[in-house]
Amino acid sequence: MQKGRFLILLVFFIIILYFLHPWMIKKIFPIPYKEEIIKYSTIYGVDPDLVAAIIKTESNFDPYAISRKEARGLMQISPITGKWAAKELKRKNFYLEELFVTDINIQMGCWYVQKLNQQFDGDIRLILAAYNGGSGNVSKWLMDKRYSTNGEQLEYIPFPETRNYVEKVLFYHKLYKRIHHLSEIL
Repeated sequence: MQKGRFLILLVFFIIILYFLHPWMIKKIFPIPYKEEIIKYSTIYGVDPDLVAAIIKTESNFDPYAISRKEARGLMQISPITGKWAAKELKRKNFYLEELFVTDINIQMGCWYVQKLNQQFDGDIRLILAAYNGGSGNVSKWLMDKRYSTNGEQLEYIPFPETRNYVEKVLFYHKLYKRIHHLSEIL
């Protein structure tokens, strides 16, 4: 009886270890478009694990994803942000369907994350809140004592969707940093 119970526990333990092993987790949480993520993360000086986490959260790596607010592609670039990025990146004759091109979408997304990184002094929570809820809203929240006591960090994000978004991206960022180590490739 004891031997049978021990054997069952041993098999259970081996199964758990198998599924927790990093190579197995990599299979469960792959990173498609790794080359493009690394390329544009390097060009714009942003954390590639963070970019992968944003893509996972925004589109689940679906290059043809469209949000209810018309954001498009892997990094869910809005039409306004896409047009702004195209102008800043000197892309001539830009049209919105280009946001479905993975290379262009990741380039624009990394460019935008870099802009937010500069605006919010590298504070990852503010960057993510701005990516989802808008940089103007984050700036307003920082000036509002209900959400920020020091004007530099948010104690509370008033938009539930943005609050959940930030936590979800941070979860995937930690996971990708642990199992894929994209930032160590740079």
